[in-house]
Amino acid sequence: MVRQATPSTKTSTAATTTSSRAPDSACTNGALTRQCWGNGFSAATDFDVKWPTTGQTRSYNLQITNGTCNPDGNGEKPCQLFNGQYPGPVITANWGDTIQVTVRNKMQANGTGIHWHGIRQLNNCPNDGVPGITECPLAPADTKTYTFQATQHGTTWYHSHWSAQYGEGAFGPLVINGPASANYDFDLGAFPVNDFYYATSWRVSLQAHINLQNRVGPPTPDTILVNGTNKNANGGGSYGKVTMKQGKKYRLRLINSSVDNSIRVSLDGHQFQVISSDLIPIKPYTTNWVLLTIGQRYDVIINANQASGNYWFRAEAETACASNSGLPGRAIFTYDTATFADPTTSAAAKPANCNDESPLVPWVANTVGSSQAFIQQAGNLQVNLAQEQLTTNGQNVVVWAVNLTAINVDWDKPTLQYVKEKNTSYPRVFNLIEIPNENTWSFWIIQETPGTPVPIPHPIHLHGHDFYVLGQGTGTFDINNTPQTLTYQNPPRRDTALLPGGGWLALAFPADNPGAWLMHCHIAWHVGDGLAVQFLEAKDQSPLGGADWDATCSKWNQYALNPGYPKTDSGLKRGIL
Repeated sequence: MVRQATPSTKTSTAATTTSSRAPDSACTNGALTRQCWGNGFSAATDFDVKWPTTGQTRSYNLQITNGTCNPDGNGEKPCQLFNGQYPGPVITANWGDTIQVTVRNKMQANGTGIHWHGIRQLNNCPNDGVPGITECPLAPADTKTYTFQATQHGTTWYHSHWSAQYGEGAFGPLVINGPASANYDFDLGAFPVNDFYYATSWRVSLQAHINLQNRVGPPTPDTILVNGTNKNANGGGSYGKVTMKQGKKYRLRLINSSVDNSIRVSLDGHQFQVISSDLIPIKPYTTNWVLLTIGQRYDVIINANQASGNYWFRAEAETACASNSGLPGRAIFTYDTATFADPTTSAAAKPANCNDESPLVPWVANTVGSSQAFIQQAGNLQVNLAQEQLTTNGQNVVVWAVNLTAINVDWDKPTLQYVKEKNTSYPRVFNLIEIPNENTWSFWIIQETPGTPVPIPHPIHLHGHDFYVLGQGTGTFDINNTPQTLTYQNPPRRDTALLPGGGWLALAFPADNPGAWLMHCHIAWHVGDGLAVQFLEAKDQSPLGGADWDATCSKWNQYALNPGYPKTDSGLKRGIL
């Protein structure tokens, strides 16, 4: 992999880099120097290659409980909450810190497991937090500590990966302070937007499953929450309020933490300067609206340069993505010299498509390696992309043709347990392939097959890596001609991207992180019904859990002899109460 951020000090091989571990030239972070960070690290540092090590440990405690919540004033409903909050508390660290989170399961009849969305977990697979793959679930009354280094910087989130508890409120923002690709005065912090149902996620997921069998869409959410609040249809609840000072620039960290809806956001009268996609700094561009599909994040800068007053922040389900909601999300941005009131502002014209944001040009330019090998191997594939399948050519190419083939993990014996035992008799329902060799490029052709009962866009999320988006398109991927047309020079880089409805998505990433990893649709009802695959990467080099990991499994397996509720889905996300 050719890295262009710093001078060359190494020869390049398939998935190595021309950057060194030495710091870049020194600069200090400030309002006019946001590209700088300090100690020789900056926005020009490729954090897949090098990162600061601060020696600081940021420790947090999360206690998940059954409780109630009422974010829009419609009335209390059952929720599953971290530290009694909706959303959960913000976890904050600096680039290079070690993050240590102790999770206590205080629910009476649910397991849990916490995934750190977008965090690379380099050589740290057992801390990825996916029950049935990287760990056993955390049994009621049990405690587990997750530990990982913040080798990346930017905005992301954490959420339960155990049967879509996050649809009941078990999620929260994760902010890693670092450099940025444009200047700003103040950081407004994380700003999640998400769909919200008055029914429990268990009831909604069950109805979504029934609807799927009848080729009908899932239930409609009742509202969209903006930073955890909104007004309801009867006027109760409250709009969130953000105060700005004229002439200042503000960083806003947008997160779509929904279970089913892609959401488009805007701020009346103000453009967004987009500076990052997921955890990747990009060359800034301006736009009036930003589309976030589930799991995606965008950091934007708002220039408070308009007349003093009150302005609507809008968060609306994007119907072109097969999303919808009962009420749109609203918040109010107000200038500090204005009298606070409901705005009378109008929205900018809204796009009507379901396309990932563009242009997403990474600030650190990389070239995808082994592209000629991919082009040649793709042309030699003996596959029918109109037929559902998960297969690999044993070299660099993986084909995942999506239809109704479903993953079904085993909470009692996760995939890493098979690796520990050197047991290769993986059940077929694991939907598992192997990438045996490190330091190679892995190219994925993901195809939504013709005739699928859900011909809609799917937000595809990868664990353990960022990927490069080589291309997206409608119809069937042409293995003979399409590979030559893809982008290999500095393509968009992220961890969640849209598979177009009835179309294809081509991805690439360097296999440089041994372990068991998941790739899945982030629509909770879809992954609950099994729309996911897993892969073992260089399993002989994979880190394995120690005594604490074994103890978690032992306590879970004892609890599982008489669980509060049986496993009724893939085990990855849905709603069990």
